[in-house]
Amino acid sequence: LKGRDLWVLVLGRFPTHHKIGIPEFKYVANMHGDETVGREILLHLIDFLVTSYGRDPVITRLLNNTRIHIMPTMNPDGFEATKVPDCYYTPGRYNGNGEDLNRNFPDAFEDNRASIQPETQAVMDWIKNETFVLSANLHGGALVASYTFDNGNPVTGSLKGYSRSPDDDVFIHLAKTYSSNHASMYKGTGCDNRQTFPEGITNGYSWYQLEGGMQDYNYVWGQCFEITLELSCCKYPPEDQLGKFWRDNKVALIEYIKQVHLGVKGQVTDKNGNPIPNAIVEAKGRPHVCPYKTNQHGEYFLLLLPGTYVINATVPGFKSMLKTVEIPGNTGNFSAVKQDFSFPEVSDKISSKVASCPKTPLYQELTRASAAVKPTVHLLVLMTVVLAIFK
Repeated sequence: LKGRDLWVLVLGRFPTHHKIGIPEFKYVANMHGDETVGREILLHLIDFLVTSYGRDPVITRLLNNTRIHIMPTMNPDGFEATKVPDCYYTPGRYNGNGEDLNRNFPDAFEDNRASIQPETQAVMDWIKNETFVLSANLHGGALVASYTFDNGNPVTGSLKGYSRSPDDDVFIHLAKTYSSNHASMYKGTGCDNRQTFPEGITNGYSWYQLEGGMQDYNYVWGQCFEITLELSCCKYPPEDQLGKFWRDNKVALIEYIKQVHLGVKGQVTDKNGNPIPNAIVEAKGRPHVCPYKTNQHGEYFLLLLPGTYVINATVPGFKSMLKTVEIPGNTGNFSAVKQDFSFPEVSDKISSKVASCPKTPLYQELTRASAAVKPTVHLLVLMTVVLAIFK
Protein backbone atom coordinates (compact mmCIF):
# COMPACT_ATOMS: atom_id res chain seq x y z
CA LEU A 1 0.00 0.00 0.00
CA LYS A 2 2.84 2.34 0.84
CA GLY A 3 5.12 1.10 -1.94
CA ARG A 4 7.58 -0.62 0.39
CA ASP A 5 9.95 -3.21 -1.00
CA LEU A 6 10.03 -6.72 0.41
CA TRP A 7 13.67 -7.34 1.25
CA VAL A 8 15.39 -10.71 0.89
CA LEU A 9 18.95 -11.43 1.92
CA VAL A 10 20.61 -14.31 0.05
CA LEU A 11 23.52 -16.17 1.64
CA GLY A 12 25.81 -18.77 0.14
CA ARG A 13 29.05 -19.23 -1.68
CA PHE A 14 27.35 -17.93 -4.84
CA PRO A 15 24.64 -15.64 -3.45
CA THR A 16 23.96 -13.62 -6.62
CA HIS A 17 22.85 -16.49 -8.87
CA HIS A 18 21.76 -20.11 -8.98
CA LYS A 19 24.52 -22.71 -9.41
CA ILE A 20 23.73 -26.12 -10.91
CA GLY A 21 23.46 -28.76 -8.18
CA ILE A 22 23.12 -26.28 -5.30
CA PRO A 23 19.58 -26.32 -3.89
CA GLU A 24 17.64 -23.16 -3.05
CA PHE A 25 16.17 -22.75 0.46
CA LYS A 26 14.02 -20.00 1.97
CA TYR A 27 12.67 -18.69 5.27
CA VAL A 28 9.80 -16.17 5.25
CA ALA A 29 8.56 -14.44 8.40
CA ASN A 30 6.06 -11.82 9.55
CA MET A 31 3.41 -12.40 6.86
CA HIS A 32 1.05 -11.60 9.71
CA GLY A 33 2.39 -8.19 10.71
CA ASP A 34 1.68 -8.56 14.45
CA GLU A 35 3.52 -11.92 14.68
CA THR A 36 6.99 -10.62 15.31
CA VAL A 37 9.19 -13.39 16.74
CA GLY A 38 10.06 -14.88 13.33
CA ARG A 39 11.11 -11.48 12.00
CA GLU A 40 13.53 -11.00 14.89
CA ILE A 41 15.05 -14.47 14.94
CA LEU A 42 15.69 -14.42 11.19
CA LEU A 43 17.78 -11.27 11.70
CA HIS A 44 19.70 -13.18 14.40
CA LEU A 45 20.07 -16.13 11.99
CA ILE A 46 21.56 -13.90 9.28
CA ASP A 47 24.09 -12.54 11.76
CA PHE A 48 24.93 -16.03 13.02
CA LEU A 49 25.46 -17.50 9.53
CA VAL A 50 27.61 -14.61 8.33
CA THR A 51 29.81 -14.48 11.43
CA SER A 52 30.19 -18.29 11.59
CA TYR A 53 31.28 -18.72 7.97
CA GLY A 54 34.92 -19.71 7.81
CA ARG A 55 35.02 -20.36 11.57
CA ASP A 56 32.44 -23.10 12.08
CA PRO A 57 33.08 -26.03 9.69
CA VAL A 58 29.42 -27.14 9.63
CA ILE A 59 28.06 -23.67 8.85
CA THR A 60 30.81 -23.19 6.27
CA ARG A 61 29.86 -26.41 4.48
CA LEU A 62 26.17 -25.54 4.73
CA LEU A 63 26.71 -22.15 3.08
CA ASN A 64 29.08 -23.59 0.46
CA ASN A 65 26.45 -26.14 -0.61
CA THR A 66 23.16 -24.28 -0.14
CA ARG A 67 21.75 -20.99 -1.36
CA ILE A 68 19.74 -19.59 1.55
CA HIS A 69 17.12 -16.86 1.02
CA ILE A 70 15.81 -15.02 4.09
CA MET A 71 12.81 -12.65 4.02
CA PRO A 72 12.43 -11.28 7.57
CA THR A 73 9.12 -9.53 6.84
CA MET A 74 6.53 -10.24 4.17
CA ASN A 75 4.10 -7.70 5.66
CA PRO A 76 5.97 -4.50 6.62
CA ASP A 77 2.74 -2.45 6.52
CA GLY A 78 1.08 -4.74 9.06
CA PHE A 79 4.13 -4.67 11.30
CA GLU A 80 4.22 -0.89 11.30
CA ALA A 81 0.46 -0.70 11.91
CA THR A 82 0.84 -2.69 15.14
CA LYS A 83 1.08 0.36 17.41
CA VAL A 84 -0.05 -1.38 20.60
CA PRO A 85 1.61 -4.81 20.86
CA ASP A 86 -0.73 -7.58 21.97
CA CYS A 87 -0.13 -11.25 22.67
CA TYR A 88 -3.33 -12.35 20.99
CA TYR A 89 -4.54 -10.16 18.16
CA THR A 90 -4.20 -6.75 16.51
CA PRO A 91 -5.36 -5.40 13.13
CA GLY A 92 -1.65 -5.46 12.18
CA ARG A 93 -2.18 -9.12 11.26
CA TYR A 94 -3.46 -7.86 7.88
CA ASN A 95 -1.66 -5.95 5.16
CA GLY A 96 -2.31 -2.32 4.27
CA ASN A 97 -5.43 -3.33 2.30
CA GLY A 98 -6.86 -5.25 5.25
CA GLU A 99 -6.16 -8.66 3.68
CA ASP A 100 -4.82 -11.78 5.41
CA LEU A 101 -1.83 -12.79 3.27
CA ASN A 102 -2.02 -16.41 4.43
CA ARG A 103 -5.52 -16.74 2.92
CA ASN A 104 -4.53 -14.98 -0.29
CA PHE A 105 -2.79 -17.59 -2.48
CA PRO A 106 -4.41 -19.76 -5.17
CA ASP A 107 -5.87 -22.87 -3.52
CA ALA A 108 -5.69 -26.42 -4.84
CA PHE A 109 -9.07 -27.40 -3.40
CA GLU A 110 -11.35 -24.39 -3.64
CA ASP A 111 -11.70 -21.43 -5.94
CA ASN A 112 -10.09 -18.85 -3.68
CA ARG A 113 -11.72 -15.61 -4.79
CA ALA A 114 -9.48 -13.35 -2.72
CA SER A 115 -7.95 -10.49 -4.67
CA ILE A 116 -4.23 -11.26 -5.01
CA GLN A 117 -2.29 -8.69 -2.98
CA PRO A 118 1.02 -7.09 -4.07
CA GLU A 119 2.93 -8.97 -1.33
CA THR A 120 1.38 -12.28 -2.41
CA GLN A 121 2.12 -11.63 -6.08
CA ALA A 122 5.73 -10.71 -5.27
CA VAL A 123 6.21 -14.01 -3.41
CA MET A 124 4.52 -15.99 -6.19
CA ASP A 125 6.85 -14.38 -8.76
CA TRP A 126 9.83 -15.12 -6.50
CA ILE A 127 8.84 -18.79 -6.23
CA LYS A 128 8.42 -18.97 -10.02
CA ASN A 129 11.84 -17.43 -10.69
CA GLU A 130 13.86 -19.64 -8.33
CA THR A 131 14.13 -23.41 -7.93
CA PHE A 132 13.15 -23.57 -4.27
CA VAL A 133 13.35 -27.06 -2.80
CA LEU A 134 12.55 -26.45 0.88
CA SER A 135 11.05 -23.60 2.84
CA ALA A 136 9.40 -22.59 6.11
CA ASN A 137 7.19 -19.68 7.02
CA LEU A 138 7.35 -18.34 10.57
CA HIS A 139 4.30 -17.35 12.61
CA GLY A 140 3.23 -16.77 16.21
CA GLY A 141 0.25 -17.51 18.44
CA ALA A 142 1.00 -21.20 19.04
CA LEU A 143 3.98 -23.53 19.45
CA VAL A 144 3.92 -26.22 16.76
CA ALA A 145 5.30 -27.25 13.35
CA SER A 146 2.37 -27.58 10.94
CA TYR A 147 2.59 -29.27 7.53
CA THR A 148 0.62 -29.59 4.29
CA PHE A 149 -2.19 -29.85 3.39
CA ASP A 150 -3.99 -26.97 5.09
CA ASN A 151 -7.06 -27.58 2.96
CA GLY A 152 -8.48 -30.79 1.54
CA ASN A 153 -11.39 -32.90 0.38
CA PRO A 154 -12.35 -36.60 0.52
CA VAL A 155 -9.64 -37.44 -2.05
CA THR A 156 -6.93 -36.39 0.42
CA GLY A 157 -8.64 -38.00 3.42
CA SER A 158 -10.24 -34.90 4.88
CA LEU A 159 -13.31 -36.89 5.97
CA LYS A 160 -11.06 -38.54 8.53
CA GLY A 161 -9.80 -35.15 9.68
CA TYR A 162 -6.36 -35.39 8.05
CA SER A 163 -5.44 -34.04 4.61
CA ARG A 164 -2.60 -36.19 3.31
CA SER A 165 -0.16 -35.19 0.59
CA PRO A 166 1.71 -37.77 -1.52
CA ASP A 167 4.85 -36.85 0.47
CA ASP A 168 3.27 -37.10 3.92
CA ASP A 169 6.20 -39.11 5.32
CA VAL A 170 8.67 -36.41 4.25
CA PHE A 171 6.52 -33.65 5.74
CA ILE A 172 6.25 -35.49 9.07
CA HIS A 173 10.04 -35.84 9.09
CA LEU A 174 10.52 -32.14 8.30
CA ALA A 175 8.12 -31.03 11.04
CA LYS A 176 9.75 -33.38 13.56
CA THR A 177 13.21 -32.16 12.56
CA TYR A 178 12.22 -28.66 13.65
CA SER A 179 10.22 -29.56 16.75
CA SER A 180 12.76 -32.08 18.09
CA ASN A 181 15.60 -29.55 17.78
CA HIS A 182 13.60 -26.73 19.39
CA ALA A 183 14.03 -26.08 23.12
CA SER A 184 10.44 -27.04 23.98
CA MET A 185 8.23 -27.47 20.89
CA TYR A 186 8.76 -31.26 20.90
CA LYS A 187 6.98 -31.51 24.27
CA GLY A 188 3.72 -30.78 22.47
CA THR A 189 2.10 -29.00 25.36
CA GLY A 190 0.73 -26.17 23.23
CA CYS A 191 -0.21 -22.81 24.71
CA ASP A 192 -3.19 -23.77 26.84
CA ASN A 193 -4.85 -26.85 28.27
CA ARG A 194 -7.28 -27.24 25.39
CA GLN A 195 -4.71 -27.92 22.69
CA THR A 196 -1.91 -30.46 22.65
CA PHE A 197 0.28 -31.44 19.71
CA PRO A 198 1.97 -34.85 20.08
CA GLU A 199 5.71 -34.38 19.39
CA GLY A 200 5.04 -30.70 18.62
CA ILE A 201 3.75 -31.29 15.07
CA THR A 202 0.38 -31.28 13.32
CA ASN A 203 -1.13 -31.77 9.89
CA GLY A 204 -2.47 -28.33 8.95
CA TYR A 205 -5.98 -29.56 8.14
CA SER A 206 -6.16 -31.59 11.36
CA TRP A 207 -5.53 -28.41 13.33
CA TYR A 208 -7.91 -26.18 11.38
CA GLN A 209 -8.85 -25.88 7.72
CA LEU A 210 -7.80 -22.82 5.76
CA GLU A 211 -7.88 -21.95 2.08
CA GLY A 212 -5.37 -19.82 0.19
CA GLY A 213 -2.44 -20.72 2.46
CA MET A 214 1.16 -20.18 1.42
CA GLN A 215 2.52 -23.63 2.33
CA ASP A 216 0.05 -25.52 0.10
CA TYR A 217 0.78 -23.10 -2.74
CA ASN A 218 4.53 -23.76 -2.44
CA TYR A 219 4.05 -27.52 -2.55
CA VAL A 220 1.48 -27.68 -5.36
CA TRP A 221 2.63 -24.91 -7.70
CA GLY A 222 6.18 -24.13 -6.55
CA GLN A 223 7.62 -27.68 -6.28
CA CYS A 224 8.84 -26.55 -2.87
CA PHE A 225 8.17 -28.36 0.41
CA GLU A 226 7.13 -25.76 2.98
CA ILE A 227 6.00 -26.07 6.58
CA THR A 228 4.49 -23.45 8.88
CA LEU A 229 6.32 -22.81 12.15
CA GLU A 230 4.34 -21.34 15.05
CA LEU A 231 7.07 -20.10 17.37
CA SER A 232 5.49 -18.28 20.30
CA CYS A 233 2.28 -18.38 22.31
CA CYS A 234 2.44 -14.59 22.48
CA LYS A 235 2.28 -13.00 19.03
CA TYR A 236 4.10 -9.80 20.00
CA PRO A 237 6.19 -10.54 23.11
CA PRO A 238 8.16 -8.00 25.16
CA GLU A 239 11.55 -7.01 23.80
CA ASP A 240 13.46 -8.58 26.70
CA GLN A 241 12.25 -12.07 25.65
CA LEU A 242 13.67 -11.93 22.13
CA GLY A 243 17.10 -13.27 23.11
CA LYS A 244 15.50 -16.39 24.60
CA PHE A 245 13.41 -16.98 21.46
CA TRP A 246 16.60 -16.91 19.37
CA ARG A 247 18.33 -19.38 21.69
CA ASP A 248 15.26 -21.68 21.69
CA ASN A 249 15.13 -21.79 17.87
CA LYS A 250 18.78 -21.52 16.83
CA VAL A 251 19.59 -25.24 16.48
CA ALA A 252 16.22 -26.04 14.90
CA LEU A 253 16.63 -23.32 12.26
CA ILE A 254 20.01 -24.76 11.19
CA GLU A 255 18.96 -28.43 11.30
CA TYR A 256 15.91 -27.65 9.20
CA ILE A 257 18.00 -25.98 6.47
CA LYS A 258 20.13 -29.14 6.24
CA GLN A 259 17.06 -31.14 5.16
CA VAL A 260 17.22 -29.45 1.73
CA HIS A 261 19.91 -32.08 1.02
CA LEU A 262 17.58 -35.05 1.53
CA GLY A 263 16.69 -37.30 -1.37
CA VAL A 264 17.81 -37.16 -4.97
CA LYS A 265 18.81 -34.52 -7.51
CA GLY A 266 20.20 -34.47 -11.02
CA GLN A 267 20.00 -33.19 -14.57
CA VAL A 268 18.04 -34.32 -17.60
CA THR A 269 19.96 -33.85 -20.87
CA ASP A 270 19.67 -34.67 -24.56
CA LYS A 271 22.12 -36.74 -26.64
CA ASN A 272 24.48 -33.76 -26.93
CA GLY A 273 24.49 -33.09 -23.18
CA ASN A 274 22.23 -30.04 -23.46
CA PRO A 275 19.75 -29.57 -20.60
CA ILE A 276 16.10 -30.42 -21.19
CA PRO A 277 13.77 -28.05 -19.32
CA ASN A 278 10.19 -29.05 -18.42
CA ALA A 279 10.95 -32.78 -18.32
CA ILE A 280 8.75 -34.43 -15.67
CA VAL A 281 10.77 -36.17 -12.94
CA GLU A 282 8.95 -37.87 -10.06
CA ALA A 283 9.35 -40.87 -7.79
CA LYS A 284 7.00 -43.72 -8.70
CA GLY A 285 4.02 -43.87 -6.37
CA ARG A 286 4.32 -40.16 -5.56
CA PRO A 287 2.57 -38.32 -8.37
CA HIS A 288 2.00 -34.63 -7.73
CA VAL A 289 -1.22 -33.06 -8.97
CA CYS A 290 1.01 -30.55 -10.73
CA PRO A 291 3.85 -32.75 -12.11
CA TYR A 292 7.30 -31.73 -10.86
CA LYS A 293 9.40 -30.57 -13.81
CA THR A 294 13.01 -29.70 -14.53
CA ASN A 295 14.10 -26.06 -14.50
CA GLN A 296 15.82 -24.20 -17.35
CA HIS A 297 19.08 -26.01 -16.54
CA GLY A 298 17.35 -29.40 -16.81
CA GLU A 299 17.67 -29.83 -13.03
CA TYR A 300 15.32 -31.60 -10.65
CA PHE A 301 15.33 -31.96 -6.85
CA LEU A 302 13.12 -34.48 -5.02
CA LEU A 303 13.01 -34.62 -1.22
CA LEU A 304 12.79 -38.27 -0.18
CA LEU A 305 13.50 -40.16 3.04
CA PRO A 306 16.12 -42.96 3.10
CA GLY A 307 15.03 -45.99 1.08
CA THR A 308 14.82 -47.42 -2.44
CA TYR A 309 12.88 -45.50 -5.07
CA VAL A 310 12.20 -45.74 -8.79
CA ILE A 311 12.67 -42.31 -10.37
CA ASN A 312 10.68 -41.75 -13.56
CA ALA A 313 11.91 -39.11 -16.02
CA THR A 314 9.60 -38.22 -18.92
CA VAL A 315 10.23 -35.98 -21.90
CA PRO A 316 6.82 -35.49 -23.55
CA GLY A 317 6.67 -37.39 -26.84
CA PHE A 318 9.42 -39.84 -25.87
CA LYS A 319 9.59 -43.04 -23.86
CA SER A 320 9.97 -42.58 -20.10
CA MET A 321 13.23 -43.51 -18.44
CA LEU A 322 13.22 -45.34 -15.08
CA LYS A 323 16.14 -45.55 -12.68
CA THR A 324 16.28 -47.22 -9.27
CA VAL A 325 17.93 -45.06 -6.62
CA GLU A 326 19.07 -46.03 -3.13
CA ILE A 327 18.95 -43.06 -0.76
CA PRO A 328 21.09 -43.37 2.39
CA GLY A 329 20.17 -41.84 5.73
CA ASN A 330 22.59 -38.96 5.68
CA THR A 331 22.12 -35.25 5.10
CA GLY A 332 25.57 -34.70 6.60
CA ASN A 333 27.18 -34.85 3.15
CA PHE A 334 25.36 -31.61 2.24
CA SER A 335 24.35 -33.17 -1.05
CA ALA A 336 21.40 -35.26 -2.13
CA VAL A 337 22.13 -38.44 -4.11
CA LYS A 338 22.94 -37.54 -7.73
CA GLN A 339 21.07 -39.28 -10.54
CA ASP A 340 21.23 -37.85 -14.04
CA PHE A 341 19.14 -38.86 -17.07
CA SER A 342 20.33 -38.68 -20.67
CA PHE A 343 17.83 -39.10 -23.51
CA PRO A 344 19.84 -40.33 -26.52
CA GLU A 345 16.93 -40.00 -28.97
CA VAL A 346 16.28 -36.37 -28.07
CA SER A 347 18.22 -33.79 -30.06
CA ASP A 348 18.76 -30.22 -29.00
CA LYS A 349 16.41 -29.09 -31.77
CA ILE A 350 13.46 -30.41 -29.80
CA SER A 351 12.41 -28.18 -26.99
CA SER A 352 10.16 -29.84 -24.47
CA LYS A 353 7.21 -27.57 -23.78
CA VAL A 354 4.69 -28.51 -21.13
CA ALA A 355 1.62 -26.44 -20.36
CA SER A 356 1.98 -24.64 -17.07
CA CYS A 357 -0.19 -25.85 -14.22
CA PRO A 358 -3.71 -24.50 -14.09
CA LYS A 359 -4.43 -21.87 -11.49
CA THR A 360 -7.92 -23.28 -10.96
CA PRO A 361 -8.42 -25.81 -8.15
CA LEU A 362 -6.86 -29.12 -9.11
CA TYR A 363 -8.92 -31.41 -6.93
CA GLN A 364 -12.27 -29.92 -7.87
CA GLU A 365 -13.07 -32.34 -10.68
CA LEU A 366 -12.42 -35.34 -8.46
CA THR A 367 -15.15 -34.28 -6.05
CA ARG A 368 -17.53 -33.39 -8.88
CA ALA A 369 -16.94 -36.73 -10.62
CA SER A 370 -18.72 -38.71 -7.92
CA ALA A 371 -22.29 -37.79 -7.03
CA ALA A 372 -21.99 -40.07 -4.01
CA VAL A 373 -19.39 -37.73 -2.53
CA LYS A 374 -21.64 -34.68 -2.49
CA PRO A 375 -23.56 -35.37 0.76
CA THR A 376 -20.28 -36.00 2.57
CA VAL A 377 -18.83 -32.76 1.24
CA HIS A 378 -21.83 -30.90 2.71
CA LEU A 379 -21.33 -32.74 5.98
CA LEU A 380 -17.64 -31.78 5.90
CA VAL A 381 -18.55 -28.12 5.47
CA LEU A 382 -20.99 -28.39 8.38
CA MET A 383 -18.37 -30.07 10.57
CA THR A 384 -15.85 -27.37 9.66
CA VAL A 385 -18.27 -24.60 10.60
CA VAL A 386 -19.07 -26.27 13.92
CA LEU A 387 -15.34 -26.70 14.58
CA ALA A 388 -14.68 -23.05 13.78
CA ILE A 389 -17.43 -21.95 16.17
CA PHE A 390 -15.95 -23.99 19.00
CA LYS A 391 -12.49 -22.56 18.39
